[in-house]
Amino acid sequence: MSAAPILITGGAQRLGRHCVERLLLDGHPVILSYRREREELAALRERGAVTLQADFSSEAGVLEFIDRVKGETRQLRAIVHNASDWAPDSTGDTAGATFERLFRVHMLAPYLINLHLRDLLEAGEEPQRDIVHMTDFVVQKGSKKHAAYAATKAGLDNLTLSFAAMYAPRIQVNAIAPAMIMLNEGDDPAYAEKAKAKSLMAMVPGPGVIYQSLRYLLDNRYVTGSTLPVDGGRHLR
Repeated sequence: MSAAPILITGGAQRLGRHCVERLLLDGHPVILSYRREREELAALRERGAVTLQADFSSEAGVLEFIDRVKGETRQLRAIVHNASDWAPDSTGDTAGATFERLFRVHMLAPYLINLHLRDLLEAGEEPQRDIVHMTDFVVQKGSKKHAAYAATKAGLDNLTLSFAAMYAPRIQVNAIAPAMIMLNEGDDPAYAEKAKAKSLMAMVPGPGVIYQSLRYLLDNRYVTGSTLPVDGGRHLR
């Protein structure tokens, strides 16, 4: 447990919300960003989470969020970059706008947040400080329908290496690269079976495996510049 809060972007739903809930259960104060209001946020606020609305689709929105974080705390234990936009590729006049939005969410926002909140990480008295980037399995192989998504997540993966070198030894910087972790509401049994068949483990594990991976990085003082794959052996298919 740390006295300084852990910052998680995109913490209102799915993997991000699960990690927020588990961190709160473990006694860690949490600050989370969210894009739009959701019912689930009320429960997180009741449990003590600080929630900050943020728009990472513009540089101005990212910088405004950074200022609001600095207004909430003078130190951070960790930053977890979970905010993501699973947008398919566009064609015609919207293609460039789609790529630019994904670039800002997946690369520019983490880049600026890491730069501008470094002092908050270094202000803490804990023996360990972490930055964790949530990337994706598709970084290894690309994507036929989500090329912009895959490319910008690959850029985030590369930022892991650069920031690890820049911030060592005081701050550890790592990444987690999930494959299929959770089903969406409305996914039918046929889709679920198809999803399971993509990994050697033949399962859709649920968000707990991501928190286990995050916990490993937060608890290990000798890992930096690494990407932890959480893909059930999918890379061997």
